[in-house]
Amino acid sequence: MHTPVLQEKVLEYLDPQPNQNFVDCTAGAGGHTFAILEKTVPSGRVLAIDWDEEATKLLVEKAKTKKLQNRIIIENENFANLEDITAKHKFQPIHGILLDLGFSSDHIDDPKRGFSFQKNGPLDMRYSTKNPVTAEKIVNYHSKSQLEQILKEYGEEQFAKQIAQEIVTARAQKPIQRTSQLVEIVERATPKSYHRKKINPATKTFQAMRIAVNDEFGNITAVLKGATHILPPSGVLAVISFHSLEDRIIKNFFKAETQITQQTKKPLVASTQEIRSNPRSRSAKLRVGIKNS
Repeated sequence: MHTPVLQEKVLEYLDPQPNQNFVDCTAGAGGHTFAILEKTVPSGRVLAIDWDEEATKLLVEKAKTKKLQNRIIIENENFANLEDITAKHKFQPIHGILLDLGFSSDHIDDPKRGFSFQKNGPLDMRYSTKNPVTAEKIVNYHSKSQLEQILKEYGEEQFAKQIAQEIVTARAQKPIQRTSQLVEIVERATPKSYHRKKINPATKTFQAMRIAVNDEFGNITAVLKGATHILPPSGVLAVISFHSLEDRIIKNFFKAETQITQQTKKPLVASTQEIRSNPRSRSAKLRVGIKNS
């Protein structure tokens, strides 16, 4: 069962009322989506967007089971195209927009998706099969300097130079096609002391590759701009991030965007009780802004 993080705080700040409309840009398993729909009876709607084809298929089935098809619009798309998506569905007025940037446990649990360094699978890491870029293409065809830059910028990897060099050396012998190969490369490239850290030595490399494959930071910037354009005065924008690089983008955007007033001077975090029941919420940070009149 997927447990949406910070749900009480999300509902508090979005404050969904009967008959209001909201956009869930990262609908996933529908946790936040269905919670919002419960608050907006009888005729409030949610435009639920997800880039993952499998996630949207499951969401369609859940909506049917809950008999909510008339109040939910499900779109399999990249949230970077938010303005086009809302225009396509003539989805107005919008009272609030939610972004939950955490990726689903379904991605980690399925070896075929290639997200996990703990499960051997193809080096894929795509949220959508429509995306032509895979982790396999990046590790096999990007230059050493490009690989080093990805590892530094998206993974804050201190051994980026060494890992990039080891990738280039390894692919000269044979193509790097499996997650297990990339894990072995990281282990060879990093000192033994690095292997004794709390986190797996491959964690930052896999994070960096995932972000690069899906252009996550570019898409976040695009959706924040799109949300600002389509929100009416007093519309709410709520964003949940899960690591410091994401949070920095959101923090800087809210700080620089003159059309948005921050409602959270500091990011809201999960309570001890929520972390205990849902460890995934430990790193979640919620920032909220309101469109100026």
